[in-house]
Amino acid sequence: MSVEARLTELGLSLPGPYLPHDPLDAVVVHHGVARTSGQLPRDANGNLVHPGRLGAGLTVAQGAEAARWCALNALSVLAAELGGLDRIERVLTVLGFVACAPDFLEQPAVVDGASRLLRDVFGDAGRHSRSAIGVAALPRGGAVEIEVAVALR
Repeated sequence: MSVEARLTELGLSLPGPYLPHDPLDAVVVHHGVARTSGQLPRDANGNLVHPGRLGAGLTVAQGAEAARWCALNALSVLAAELGGLDRIERVLTVLGFVACAPDFLEQPAVVDGASRLLRDVFGDAGRHSRSAIGVAALPRGGAVEIEVAVALR
């Protein structure tokens, strides 16, 4: 089954792609690896999903939903760069940043939203290494930002 067919089966569609400003690239492909720039949780209209900070008005569930949107945006820029998602052999790593209050300690539970989506879409090839890092603020007031690196066929 193609990745696009799997997305349809899961009832998912890709937003964007939302490209970064110059001089950045949304995706860099080098030696069989594609890596995205940081992706914010933008919906199909380009609006941020659950802006703000975790532990200061946002719940873990809202943060996980935002992380899921970040992963969809990462897939969107990958599809645009690669001409589709079927060139992806495996998800290698996810780097997740969570805007949060100083005493918030659930960054991994937030970034799980992205990790689960990638596993649901790619199956075992969606399993990956990961970091979940708390930060004071993210661009445009986003609650979560995700970078994804994938191995290509």
